[in-house]
Parts: sequence; structure tokens; C-alpha cells
Amino acid sequence: MREYGGYIELDTYRLPMLHKGAIALNCGRNCLAYLFGTRKIRKLKLPYYMCDSVFNLCRKYGVEMSFYHVNDSFYPEDIKLSDDEWLYVMNYYGQLERGQLGKIKTKYKKVIIDNAQAYFDEPLEDTDTLYTCRKFFGVPDGAFLYTDSISEEEYPTDESFERMRFLLGRYERNASEFYQEYSANDHMFADEPILKISKLTNNLLHGIDYEFVKQRRTENFETYSNQLNVMNKLKLRVPKGAFAYPLLVEKGSELRKALQQRKIYIPLLWPNVVSDGGADSFERFAAENILPLPCDQRYSKEDINYIIQEIGNYV
Repeated sequence: MREYGGYIELDTYRLPMLHKGAIALNCGRNCLAYLFGTRKIRKLKLPYYMCDSVFNLCRKYGVEMSFYHVNDSFYPEDIKLSDDEWLYVMNYYGQLERGQLGKIKTKYKKVIIDNAQAYFDEPLEDTDTLYTCRKFFGVPDGAFLYTDSISEEEYPTDESFERMRFLLGRYERNASEFYQEYSANDHMFADEPILKISKLTNNLLHGIDYEFVKQRRTENFETYSNQLNVMNKLKLRVPKGAFAYPLLVEKGSELRKALQQRKIYIPLLWPNVVSDGGADSFERFAAENILPLPCDQRYSKEDINYIIQEIGNYV
């Protein structure tokens, strides 16, 4: 029975939500787990240059893995697929253009595209594509999957009200004070079953001005590009609604530590690749020395110029 009266809860937001037509689940890795079931995937070819959470998911579901390399433009190289094997393509920093992804799909057919770092890129038609919300917005969970392979199973709905403290705390205080809670929430998804997106996260995603976010992220990426491309070992295009600006320099790991002293926190993505014996020299070098500089909607052009200035002080 519905309750009436009493204190007022969080408002219900009604703005249009991006990816509304996709399957809404609790996290990106469970979008892949969903496809393991509906597509009956038993073999998956993955890039060496990738987070080990996907590798662990494959082991959990008994999916046989093989690997391929990417070049310094993040494009897949030397791929050979068996008839019963699927290809997993990571759209790193949104750098793979739609035409490139289309060629991959046409050539290999059984393709899954990971747009976790390209939230504003539209999915290719008839191509399994996944998106992750937490990398772009202040929400505790959430992911979207485009597929025409629909499960007959009815999944329960996630609840995330107990996982909001680090987000609310970060809004009013410093990130360092709540980092451990953020990290715990991130690691929790390794053991989470497939669930529908939580009611709370779904509501928050209806309160976002997506055009503003897209424009701000694009402008911030352009600001970095205009001043840092000269030193960047990567040749980059400007994606719409960028995830981050990947700055690749010699001794990037030392620059990361120097920036941390100035309270500019740059994550080390995929440290597992550094010690991976199968990764090639570029992949190991990139994993250790790419600095994904923040370009999200929290920051103005003045903020980005400050970060650039601090980089210049060190380099």
C-alpha cells in the first residue's frame, strides 16, 4: 500500500534521459554478463590494454579468453577470430570514430563495443554496445546496454540509497575524506549479480542537463588539446562529451605524483597492464604514463588552464 503524507523525499526529476531506450542495469560489467547469457558467448577476444575486471568476469562465467593488441591510435591490430568467438572492442577515450567501428563490425560480425569512455557516442545499428554512468555523472551505479538479444529472465531492481554517502560528502567536502567509501563502492560490483538500475540512480539521470555536460566536456578537451598536443605522444581527435584528455608523456608516472602534491588527482587506469606479460611495449608504456586529465562538467576553462599551468611548471 502506498504511503501518503509525512516528510518529502528526493524530488522526481523529469528531464529527458540519454540512452532511455537501452536496457538499464546496475553496472557495465553486468551488461557484458547479460550478453554472456543471451548470446551464449563461450569465447571472447579482448584487448591486452584493459581493466582486469573484465578478465575476472570472464573467469567467473567460464568464458574462454584470447587477446589482441591495439596500436598507438587505440585501433585493434592483427585480429583472427574463430567462428564461435566474439570480439570485444574498447572505445578508448572516445577516440575510435563511428566509421572505424563500423568497419570493425562489418569485418568481424560478432562484435561488442564498450563505450564506457564514450557516453555521448550513439550506438551502431545492430551492434551490442554498453555504456557506464559512473564515469560521467555523480551516481553510485548504472549502465546501459543496446542489444536485440533479450533475456527472458526477470531481474530484481538494485537499491543504492546506502551507497550515496561518498557522493553527498564529496559535494560538500574534500574528495580525499570519502575516497575509501568511493573505492569500496567501485570494488563492490565485482560480486554483484545482474540487477536492473536502481530507482534512485534512474531518477538522478533524469535530472541532468546532457547538452550542457556534453558541451562543457568537449570545450575542456579542446582547451587541453590547444595547449598540450605539442607535448602529447598521442595524436588525438576531439570527441563529443569527452571522458578525459589522455596525456601521454615520458615519466608520466612522476608527473602524476607531482600533480597529486598540488591536489590534482589523476587516476592510474589499468595498472594490471603494466605487469602483463602479453602486453607489448606501447601498451605497458601507455598504461603507466597516460594521464587521463579531468575535463568533466565540474570544471571551467579557468580550471583547465590552471591544471595546464601546473603541468607546465613540472614539465
